[in-house]
Amino acid sequence: MTDPIAGDPVAERLRSTAAAFDSVAATYDGPQGNNDMIQRMRAIVWSRIDALVSPGSHLLDLGCGTGLDAERFARAGHHVLATDWSPAMVERAGARSAAAGDRIEAAHVGAHELDRLIDRAGTIDLAYSNFGPLNCVPDLGATARSLSALVRPGGYAVFTVIGRWCPWEIVHYARRRRWRRMSVRFARGVTPVSMNGCTIWTSYYTPRQFLASWTGGHGSPWSVVSRESLSLFVPPPYIAEVADRRPRLFERLERADEMTSRWPLFRDLGDHFLVVLRRS
Repeated sequence: MTDPIAGDPVAERLRSTAAAFDSVAATYDGPQGNNDMIQRMRAIVWSRIDALVSPGSHLLDLGCGTGLDAERFARAGHHVLATDWSPAMVERAGARSAAAGDRIEAAHVGAHELDRLIDRAGTIDLAYSNFGPLNCVPDLGATARSLSALVRPGGYAVFTVIGRWCPWEIVHYARRRRWRRMSVRFARGVTPVSMNGCTIWTSYYTPRQFLASWTGGHGSPWSVVSRESLSLFVPPPYIAEVADRRPRLFERLERADEMTSRWPLFRDLGDHFLVVLRRS
């Protein structure tokens, strides 16, 4: 794949990423974006957020996709501002509002341009981003600063991020001798990832690398509450056949994940990692 540098390379990459997600928006609620394995991970994220907010809270969804998370939280009585850089995804998320008691407001705003929401300053009780939208943000530090203006003091941010070290993925692609695909997560800086014939420009992080953009700056208002792995022993969603073919083994892998997800070293591995931050 060729880097589409024409004029502003960052803007070109963002446009390419939006186009990629536009291209799959109509079917993204199916297996590509929401199979049983993803739902398992989603349920874990929901439980973490439920423990941090009370009914009637104001939530900000960064990279809302088709709005599945936004609808769930709206049905639980929260008010959700659902944002995404893909116009087609925003349209689908907005269509869920009526079914969720008109508690969803959908907006075409990328996580890299949160300063556009400055009229919401200090009104957000919790911001969340599920399944890697922040991996596509050009400058995490800028996003951290902008978000700190929106989340009230004492509020939270809950993110699931695509990690750098996924043992299942290494083995999966090594067995198929797809060496280039196996090495994608180890690329330094932004790297192209193909989806539906389009290109998503992605950066991969260890938890420490990711959190450095949020808590490493002088006077940062963000502090780490917790971090854990998501799908370390359990395979990633694109290897769902393990659950289908060997359900007893899969149950054991789930228990191993539950037991070890916050252990040192283990929490740095896996398909995704989950971090909870608090705004001082």
